[in-house]
Amino acid sequence: MTDTPMDFETLAIHAGTEPDPATGARQVPIYQTTAYVFRDADHAAALFNLAEVGYIYSRLTNPTVGALQNRIAALEGGAGAVCCSSGHAAQLMALFPLMGPGKNIVASTRLYGGTYTQFTHTIKRFGWSCTFVDFDDLDAVKAAIDDDTRAIFCETIANPGGYITDLDAIAAIADDAGIPLIVDNTTATPYLCKPIDHGATLVVHSLTKYMTGNGTVTGGVVVDSGKFDWSASDKFPSLSQPEPAYHGLTFHEALGPMAFTFHGIAVGLRDLGMTMNPQGAHYTLMGIETLPLRMDKHVENAEALASWLETHPAVSAVTYGGLDSSPYKSRVSKICPKGAGALFTISLKGGYEACTKFVGALKLFSHVANLGDARSLVIHPASTTHRQLTPDQQIAAGAAPDTVRLSIGIEGVEDLKADLDQALKAAG
Repeated sequence: MTDTPMDFETLAIHAGTEPDPATGARQVPIYQTTAYVFRDADHAAALFNLAEVGYIYSRLTNPTVGALQNRIAALEGGAGAVCCSSGHAAQLMALFPLMGPGKNIVASTRLYGGTYTQFTHTIKRFGWSCTFVDFDDLDAVKAAIDDDTRAIFCETIANPGGYITDLDAIAAIADDAGIPLIVDNTTATPYLCKPIDHGATLVVHSLTKYMTGNGTVTGGVVVDSGKFDWSASDKFPSLSQPEPAYHGLTFHEALGPMAFTFHGIAVGLRDLGMTMNPQGAHYTLMGIETLPLRMDKHVENAEALASWLETHPAVSAVTYGGLDSSPYKSRVSKICPKGAGALFTISLKGGYEACTKFVGALKLFSHVANLGDARSLVIHPASTTHRQLTPDQQIAAGAAPDTVRLSIGIEGVEDLKADLDQALKAAG
């Protein structure tokens, strides 16, 4: 590695890794081990006191997972990263150091259905709450923040509709309130957008999706920008006040820009245990090597298919942000200059019944509850991922009953077009 800035494509292959010092292996080895031998008692004590960086137990740190963390932090432009077992785990890991009983977050109404459920129901068991707001209404976002708000949460390119968030505007609101902005960058990936460059404090991913890109493993990550002043107020005592479980260590005072990352490992993974396994990390590292190539093809296919579908007689609407007809087209050049992603929805004139027939008639598109695969995928959110929402909530989230979500893969575009066309005809 050199001291000069490198292209994204170079970082995707080289960042965070070196040839294995023990064997010279060029690919990152899978360190399939639970524990690590200490040199002596002093070495062990230094590790447990966070006075020395090293390996203790694979629930906390592992060399293969560590390589992945370093690579993703480099790609996102962050100070550090913590990998965990899934995207949902990453969201809880991001919130855990910030929240407490009676505290709340403000989140966009345009979220993945599972995230909406997590924020509506699950976090209440911790005594946390969430207020959902249309993030196009900046005054409403500001009004939703109160003295107990500890974070703002949104997605770069929202799942399922492909809505593009004005991250700069939301980050300005977060800064004024003295709270972090957490951005789920799963559907954009750092190749299309780096939320930290737009003011985000924390970035989360479901690594299960585009970052791995082959539908083989689940994983998540939290990336810290390292730029937030956790000691500027008394809102974040986990980071700005002495931690009893570490002999009174104050994370922000002692670790500066790496405070959140170290807290995520030393407290979050230690106590919540949502650990990523080393084999999963290895698959993701290999997937990231081809991320730029895949994303270019994803976007190329999505642009072509969205434009064609917009003219199809069976389709009443297409939500792709890259279309000239999209109200969010103006944000593409600012937020996602390399393209508006490969996730969008189509509305069918035949309604709910036509959607279910359409999904069942597709042959190349796989009907699965996933996105971001090299393969093209399809799902009807109102009957699956967003089924638990009320009809009004489904519409607000971009998952109305007449809506189908498409995750466009990297196959030949004419083959995908033919499959969509025959399925639309079969749906009537």
